[in-house]
Amino acid sequence: MKGKLAIHGGPKTVPEGLKKPWPEITQEDKEAVLAVLERRILSGVHGPEATALEREWAEFTGSRYVLSFNSGTAALHSALFAAGVGPGDEVITSAFSFSGSFHPILQQNAIPIFVDIDPRTYNLDVKKIEAKISDRTKVLMPVHIHGLPADMDEILALADKYHLIVIEDACQAHGSTYKGKMAGTMGAMGCFSLNVTKNLSGGEGGFLNTENEGYAERARMIRTFGEKVLQEKEKIRPYYSYTIGWNYRTQELPAAFARSQLKRLPHYNAIAQRNGQYLTQELSKIPGLIPPYVPPDRTTIYHKYRFRFDPEVLGLKIPAVEFRDRLMAALEAEGVEITVWHVTPLTSFPIFQKLDEGYGKGCPWSCPYYGKEIRYNPEEYPEAIRLLETSLVLNTESYPIYIQDLELMEYYVQAFRKVFDHLDELL
Repeated sequence: MKGKLAIHGGPKTVPEGLKKPWPEITQEDKEAVLAVLERRILSGVHGPEATALEREWAEFTGSRYVLSFNSGTAALHSALFAAGVGPGDEVITSAFSFSGSFHPILQQNAIPIFVDIDPRTYNLDVKKIEAKISDRTKVLMPVHIHGLPADMDEILALADKYHLIVIEDACQAHGSTYKGKMAGTMGAMGCFSLNVTKNLSGGEGGFLNTENEGYAERARMIRTFGEKVLQEKEKIRPYYSYTIGWNYRTQELPAAFARSQLKRLPHYNAIAQRNGQYLTQELSKIPGLIPPYVPPDRTTIYHKYRFRFDPEVLGLKIPAVEFRDRLMAALEAEGVEITVWHVTPLTSFPIFQKLDEGYGKGCPWSCPYYGKEIRYNPEEYPEAIRLLETSLVLNTESYPIYIQDLELMEYYVQAFRKVFDHLDELL
């Protein structure tokens, strides 16, 4: 493609006015939220919007029990509590995720154990899980990163072999499927986020899905101050706390907004899949670009469309990170919505390098119930490091691909071709 790069003064590829902001807020959404204000019931686990949202999400996913929360992180914490995770226990999860995956583990005074990723799917590498299992392991917590389900058959087989509990972090995977089964419904529990950036947005919020009544009851307790909350509203609430608990309830306003958005979730997911498949088809034609891989036995909702570049094919003479940052700047100048979304694996975060914060005095790592020495060596996660050094996300949280017209994707592809046709100028 001819023409100087926009970053060097050339014309911009993507026209103004095509990008649609997220979340889409319709008149129906506004009326749903306004109805809550007019009803004047604004909170409570028995609120009409919260309980209706739970029923509707249960119908959508085919789950027996669904509990609503004020965040996906709260849902994950409640799931770990329900599973009996406590001081000295280990929870195995992916080295590549958002911090909301490991904070709930620490909140239960347990120890996160990280596994490197599969370079094709970006999910945790199931071939590396077994070596991490110890007599302290209690839970396997796969993360369905960017909306693509992890290798659940292998994970469930390992859990069965070692008598472990599987909790799915499906916070980015609303409606994704694995061999025909909905993400978040295959393990003992599955958790979702309703953060404003997600394909299903409530502003904030979360879900816990399970088929197990006992897990549902324990999660209800931690959700509301450790109380034994009945499914039907009690005439007299005794306020007894039976265990430690939090105030993790959702509220009626975000629940109403999420209910309205849920009606359009299949529509948004279909847009994401159309756009994602088109981008993959076209970007794969550019030498040195590697689109995201989707195994044939599952679907993704492309919560984030992450692509990689191959430094060897491109013949880079500069560090991959430097090229990544130059590439991002060039594409941004052309009008492409693009971002990094994490620069290192979770294991490189200061909290895991110092091990002196947590609850203070080194807890939970120094907890006598654990009694083991642990160090998080970032070099043990080379695939996660390599991914973050050689990849970018082709959508931002304000302008994700699951709401955009195909026309915009076509301009994005033109921008990529232009930039990669001028790599010498870029470098």
